[in-house]
Amino acid sequence: MASATLLKTSFLPKKPEWGASRQAAAPRPVTVSMVVRASAYADELVKTAKTIASPGRGILAMDESNATCGKRLASIGLENTEANRQAYRTLLVTAPGLGQYISGAILFEETLYQSAVDGRKIVDILGEQGIVPGIKVDKGLVPLAGSNNESWCQGLDGLDAREAAYYQAGARFCKWRTVVSIPNGPSELAVKEAAWGLARYAAISQVAVAGLFLACIINHPPVEIIDIDNNNVRQDNGLVPIVEPEILLDGEHGIERTFEVAQKVWAETFYAMAENNVMFEGILLKPSMVTPGAESKDKATPEQVAEYTLKLLHRRIPPSVPGIMFLSGGQSEVEATQNLNAMNQGPNPWHVSFSYARALQNTCLKTWGGAPENVKAAQDALLLRAKANSLAQLGKYTSDGEAAEAKEGMFVKNYSY
Repeated sequence: MASATLLKTSFLPKKPEWGASRQAAAPRPVTVSMVVRASAYADELVKTAKTIASPGRGILAMDESNATCGKRLASIGLENTEANRQAYRTLLVTAPGLGQYISGAILFEETLYQSAVDGRKIVDILGEQGIVPGIKVDKGLVPLAGSNNESWCQGLDGLDAREAAYYQAGARFCKWRTVVSIPNGPSELAVKEAAWGLARYAAISQVAVAGLFLACIINHPPVEIIDIDNNNVRQDNGLVPIVEPEILLDGEHGIERTFEVAQKVWAETFYAMAENNVMFEGILLKPSMVTPGAESKDKATPEQVAEYTLKLLHRRIPPSVPGIMFLSGGQSEVEATQNLNAMNQGPNPWHVSFSYARALQNTCLKTWGGAPENVKAAQDALLLRAKANSLAQLGKYTSDGEAAEAKEGMFVKNYSY
């Protein structure tokens, strides 16, 4: 670090010397550090993305925060304790044969480091099932100043260090969720903030950041570049980012308005990702389906949802993106499956699949009810929904025999995770 004396006025030449010729001192090489945008993870990123986007499989989203998990447990009369959260998560990941239908599982931070009831690490159980562990990395939504009562997603500070630790713990992909509200605009500010935040997150997740060193350059000497060695701080991320700008179902608008907003959001998002040098082959998308607002008088058939959603994807999503893993966003279990099935009635340039939370878990949770003797029945309910969505990914699902409970909508106004 430069000496504090350099900041004193004696550093300047005396007035009589101003304008006089001076012999320049020989330049001294100065060692500086570099932040390297490494491609060491490129092959691994592509392989992981393709593994998750494999035929007949999708993602189990079980990344609810502890507070949200508490709401789910409260709905079946259980307290929000770590033991109860552990018991429910154990039920999910140990369902026999789950990996036949599920390729990835998004975890909350507690779950990534958590053991199952029998003492085995949850990430190890997922690995045994052939399921890739993932991790929610955003820090939640906060009010966006200067907007129309809209939100932005926080969590970029310290993201590289957190992701390095998550990688070491076994995670191989990650998720960042931000939202766009149609009833509140959306404002230009909110759309651009959502897109830029997602792009920065995706870029940070994909790269390896190396070298941390402070140097002071005086009189612009030549720079001597050295190799980064193990004595410097190194943070290896290499996580496949799931990019999720959720367009909330809230509102009375029709499907045309959702389509219009979705086009704008995805145009901004891909522009921002290109500006941040995100490798599209190493990402996954988690978009909302194009549907009318949940409070709209006009309802859409699965065929209409598929028509508008696929039109959006063809206009905005490059074919180099391996997988489109739709969120359910409060649709009923059956509705989410029917809509996905309708989108897979013909060939698509991407793997069009699911990343569902409530649309996979709702019946499962109610069946369990916190009772140990109900674990098998609850796991059977989970596997039934996972298999249904697996068939929908292949375009082979039929709703024959679906229970009435699975057709109940799960929309919650102003829903938060």
